[in-house]
Parts: sequence; C-alpha cells; structure tokens
Amino acid sequence: MELAPFMAPEHVKQFKQLVDEGFYDGLDFYRVIEGFVAQGGDMAGNKASEFKAPLKAEFTRSASADSGFQLLQEPDFFAPQTGYINGFAAGRDPKTSQQWLIHCPGTVAMARSIEADSATTDFYIVIGQAPRHLDRNMSVFGRVLYGMEYIQALPRGDAMVNSGVIENPEQRGKILTAQLASQLPETERLKLQVQHTDSEAMQTRLDQGRSMDNPFFKYKGNGKLDICYYPARVRLARH
Repeated sequence: MELAPFMAPEHVKQFKQLVDEGFYDGLDFYRVIEGFVAQGGDMAGNKASEFKAPLKAEFTRSASADSGFQLLQEPDFFAPQTGYINGFAAGRDPKTSQQWLIHCPGTVAMARSIEADSATTDFYIVIGQAPRHLDRNMSVFGRVLYGMEYIQALPRGDAMVNSGVIENPEQRGKILTAQLASQLPETERLKLQVQHTDSEAMQTRLDQGRSMDNPFFKYKGNGKLDICYYPARVRLARH
C-alpha cells in the first residue's frame, strides 16, 4: 500500500500510528461486498488505542494550478477534469481550485458514519467497479500497489443482508498483521517499480488508448479516457 499524505495528511498520520502500535493485528475484514469494497478494522469498537480520535474530513484539498496535477481528461462524467497527482488517479475543479483522489479499484479510504468528521480507525479498499459517487464524499488516503489478488480473495458478505457485514467472525478474512515498510529491515521490504505517469511509456499508452489505432477496433471511440482504466503499472523489481 502507498499512502497519500499530500491529500489526507491527518488520516495518513493516524493510520500509520495505528499500524505502528499493532492496532490492526488480529482484526478482520468484516464487510466485503462483491463489486464494491472490502472494509476492515474493529467492527465492535472494543479494541483499545490512543489513536482513535475522530478525524476532520479530508475529502479534497485546495491547490494552485502548478500543484503537479497531470491532466488526462476534460471533462469527465464525475469531474470537470481527471488526471494524476503523484501517480494517484485524481480529479480537479479549476473553478474552485479543489483537487481530490478518485475511487478507482485498489483505492484505500477511511470508513465513517453519516457525519463527515467521524472517521477513526476502520478503512476500506475498492474491489470492484469504480464507485465514483464516493469521490469528494470520503477521505481517500492511499492505494494498493501490489497484492490485490489477496484482497479480491476475501470472503464476501451478502450485500442485501446487513449491508454486506459478515456476522460470523469465523467466516471473515483476517488481518494477521499490518506493518510499515519503513519499520522493516531493508532486506524484508517488498521492492516495487512503479511507472511514472509522465513517462514516455505511459504517454504512449495513453495516446494509443485515445486513438485506438489498431485494426482490431472498428469503432474508434471518441478519444476520451477513463482514468481508472489507466493506472500506473507496478511490478516487482528484479534483483
């Protein structure tokens, strides 16, 4: 998982504190809905922690035009503009100077109740079609870079029964341990190579997506791109 302190610094700070104290160790993914999200944490709310203070919402940020936003599509169905910020899929409204991270597959955000400033410890990972209606409604603070197949393999709840909550704890996917890479010996860290979204290879990929310049395609589309279809590619580094 890669965190996004540039967008949700307080959520990242609290999440790292929770991980560092071992809060998530032994908890589970208690709400997993096919095609939607896998939500994990302390469903009962009984586990003690000194880092459970409700967080002020970080749905968006104010940013200047030179804030590193790499434009991809204008307009988008859910945003005036979409593009990338530090490799993350993002939206932008030039009129309000607001930017936000987008709910693409693999996005990590804090769960909350109806109140905007109610997120504490529990989080979710998008496992299905991008739920873009959650953009600007939830505090996105990270993305899964590697290992989504394990998240996709989690036991599912019934979306029509108790909002997908798996009532029997024995049937839930477990969080054995959560660790910060910075706390691990370098020899134990997963070494990943992440494609730069402003690289020549990425630009070629985007250009090909716009033009659909391949004899297989008879309908060439309209030149528009779905931001969630073009994430930065990730691979294990070769030693």
